[in-house]
Amino acid sequence: MAADTQLIDQNMTANTHLINSLDMDVPGAIQPFLNSLYSGDFGEFWALSFWGIPMANFFAALLVFGFFLLLRKFFTRIIISFLTFLAKKSDTSVDDKIIDALKEPIRFAFIVVGIHLFFLLIFKENDFIKLILESLIIITLFWALISIVESLKGILYQYSNVNDHLSKEMSAFIVRIIKVTIFAIGLSTLLYTWGINVTALIASLGLGGLAFALAAKDAASNLFGSIALLMDKSIKVGEWVKIGSVEGVVEDVGMRTTKIRSFQKSLITVPNQVVANSPIENFSRRGIRRIKMRIGLTYDTNSQQIENITQDIRGMLKAHPGISQKDTTLVNFDSFGDSALSIFIYTFTHTSVWARYLEILEDINIKIMHIVEKNGSSFAFPSQSIYVETVPEKSDS
Repeated sequence: MAADTQLIDQNMTANTHLINSLDMDVPGAIQPFLNSLYSGDFGEFWALSFWGIPMANFFAALLVFGFFLLLRKFFTRIIISFLTFLAKKSDTSVDDKIIDALKEPIRFAFIVVGIHLFFLLIFKENDFIKLILESLIIITLFWALISIVESLKGILYQYSNVNDHLSKEMSAFIVRIIKVTIFAIGLSTLLYTWGINVTALIASLGLGGLAFALAAKDAASNLFGSIALLMDKSIKVGEWVKIGSVEGVVEDVGMRTTKIRSFQKSLITVPNQVVANSPIENFSRRGIRRIKMRIGLTYDTNSQQIENITQDIRGMLKAHPGISQKDTTLVNFDSFGDSALSIFIYTFTHTSVWARYLEILEDINIKIMHIVEKNGSSFAFPSQSIYVETVPEKSDS
């Protein structure tokens, strides 16, 4: 019995000696309180250790970690509320977006603090643990930076007064590039913290980077083609365009390809490098649409009728609500055809919409027919007249 008592006293003395020797490594407000437990009524229980950790410190570490884990949202709300209060003094919404983006990183930062205190209280914060904690801090900081960049994506799009669809993709691409850059810097910092020579690592990847660059040549060409489309504002979704031999309505302008729906309803995918390097005929941006035609009158139409018809057609076009009066309008008797007297008509409608254009053209054609009929003429069609000067006499035989 005496031997057992002596053994317990030795264990208690060893544990107390371990705790006292590590007092400088834990928060001063907690460890003195824990030390007092070892001299109390349940000192023997609190001094028990497993894996070299005194029971009191282990429970205190769990309580502290649980405290930060459970109340991290509460702490975060306090910080965010304070920052929001400060942000209300500004007229811009940028700071509000940044504060909102910091919620999750701040919340995770309290978990890192809890982990740090947990290891302090169990006397296990060695060099390896410190590296892990430093890594978590680096991750938290660069996570916050990436979140801020992501929150400002909408502002970047807002100030991009370009093709709506392409500007969204381009804004997302720029944000992605910035995020990748921040991630690369963060990863380099993390590797440097662990003692890895980042410069040597990058140099070793040089050959692989060259091979990747060669493989990505077409992708890069398409990317710069997208940037050219963005800067030139050449096309946008919904427009009727002709690019080389491809004609149709633009359905999608992406970072790599442009999709065009042909009038046969087939979907044609064109690489953006081809689009950027080809002549683009954009029918939707002309604003007006041309009417160019010739009408042929029969050769029995006299000069007065020709003059009246041309004047009437010219007057009809000048008064027509569907014709653009600020653009060129020409009506002229311009040639003697093989089988018709030709009148040339050249004008523009005030719209480029296909359906409305056809309605205007139909109305003009009908009015021209009325004018020709009213003036006693008629439309000619390809024909030949054969004139016989003499008729052979019939033979008696």
